[in-house]
Amino acid sequence: MSKKILVLPGDGIGPEIVAEAVKVLDVASEKYGLGVELSYDDLGGAAYDRYGTPLADETLERARQADAILLGAVGGPKWDTIDPALRPERGLLKIRSQLELFGNLRPALLYPQLAEASTLKPEVVSGLDILIVRELTGGIYFGQPRERRMLDNGERQAYDTLPYSESEIRRIATVGFDMARLRGKKLCSVDKANVLASSQLWREVVEEVAKDYPDVELSHMYVDNAAMQLVRAPKQFDVIVTDNMFGDILSDQASMLTGSIGMLPSASLNVQNKGMYEPCHGSAPDIAGQGIANPLATILSVSMMLRYSFAEAAAADAIEQAVSQVLDQGLRTGDIMAAGCRQVGTREMGDAVVAALKNL
Repeated sequence: MSKKILVLPGDGIGPEIVAEAVKVLDVASEKYGLGVELSYDDLGGAAYDRYGTPLADETLERARQADAILLGAVGGPKWDTIDPALRPERGLLKIRSQLELFGNLRPALLYPQLAEASTLKPEVVSGLDILIVRELTGGIYFGQPRERRMLDNGERQAYDTLPYSESEIRRIATVGFDMARLRGKKLCSVDKANVLASSQLWREVVEEVAKDYPDVELSHMYVDNAAMQLVRAPKQFDVIVTDNMFGDILSDQASMLTGSIGMLPSASLNVQNKGMYEPCHGSAPDIAGQGIANPLATILSVSMMLRYSFAEAAAADAIEQAVSQVLDQGLRTGDIMAAGCRQVGTREMGDAVVAALKNL
């Protein structure tokens, strides 16, 4: 049976990095007999230019019919002045919500070859392997009401709402505990329960779910302390589970521990493990079209796709091994460049991973 994958290159550097990831996916498909069947469409700014909306109804239907989705990135200054309801990011939020992709897995793994690329001392980050489990379809990004308004005194005011239901918290907490059980059996739940009512409920529900996982050590941490601890002693963490906004911020912070956000893949899953896979970084419009973007996060997102949506562990392992071999060869894009290494562009890095994968 073929594996139907919808490819959404998106905006900025999206088409460049996705092209390299697709080359790797094609080789993996041939090498491991995966039977991959690709189709393409637009999301974000590219979709707005084509359809007049950041997520067309026909694109959403194609996404529903696909077994998995590979996404580049969305957004850019080109669309900054359009109606906020039609901004590229609204398309991304809508597809996550409509497909119920509530569980976002963001690994922060430091390859040994990149220890010097981290902004922290090698002894602080060497061996780093953290998984951040972020709730993706609730919280402040989706909360209603939200409004901008003019007060009677002429002052502008805006507000957003941060709602979470018990069921939303319970299902993401379960994902966190399941992931922790497969790893080091340590789960840290990050919230702001000393201030926010939503976080107080979050903590209560996580404690309830913990009763079903007596083998997993649960701890709690306020988000401000967690941000500090990620810099002070990041290896104390194994799996972190947190809400939408906190997860967005902390995973970007954790990315710099690994040397570059260009190394971080992600998976966004529903209850059936159908997922959308994308790099954690944005569309980087400042370097779009220059052929210098790092495609490794997108390539590693393909590995996550094969592992989580298709249970093709051997193919996933091979892609990760190929990436490691390329780093061993001293090839680096500009964001992870180090002394004694050779700087390459997007396409050359992709070609190197393809060559390594073929030779495994």
